[in-house]
Amino acid sequence: MHARVIVLAGPSGAGKSRLAERIGLPVLRLDDFYKNGDDPTLPRITEGANAGIVDWDDPGSWLRDDAVATLGLLCREGRAEVPLYDIVRDGRHGSRPLDLGGHELFVAEGIFAQEVVPLCRAAGLLAAAYCVRQHPLVTFWRRLTRDLREHRKPPLVLVRRGVALLRDQRRVVSHAVARGCEPVTPEGALTSVRRLVARTSAGD
Repeated sequence: MHARVIVLAGPSGAGKSRLAERIGLPVLRLDDFYKNGDDPTLPRITEGANAGIVDWDDPGSWLRDDAVATLGLLCREGRAEVPLYDIVRDGRHGSRPLDLGGHELFVAEGIFAQEVVPLCRAAGLLAAAYCVRQHPLVTFWRRLTRDLREHRKPPLVLVRRGVALLRDQRRVVSHAVARGCEPVTPEGALTSVRRLVARTSAGD
């Protein structure tokens, strides 16, 4: 095995991407494994103000098996071709090579990251798994400002989605913990990962 993966799960807006950048290891963006917007198997919201639109917060909108296969390739060979997903375009627009550059650890982060944890652990690919969490109101505001800045969806849709995710955050965290993630703040995760990197470098 060439490398092992550190999984960062957690609610949208909790700070996973920023944390991954601060860690400084190669990063696999698991959100790039979303299905294309015209995929007929995409789940849809069935009730409430957003009824009828695609439910991008449902794991059914995401290609778990493709993500796990790519994680396995990175762990075994140290490199893989990974998709590029553009939310504004509502689908993939090519791919890019991801090379671990000899690192024994790398990061995989995304809102469905917890779904790969049991499979990675069973396959011996997992180094650690964390669920990044902050106060729900902090997460709500960070997510909303990011999504508005990036024009991800119409503002009214983003606000309604944000309120729904605010109410659902406790369940999201509990689910990630049940899948094998340790609940931590971004700073707590950073400290734990740095210790793991130090032990790995020392050959522990």
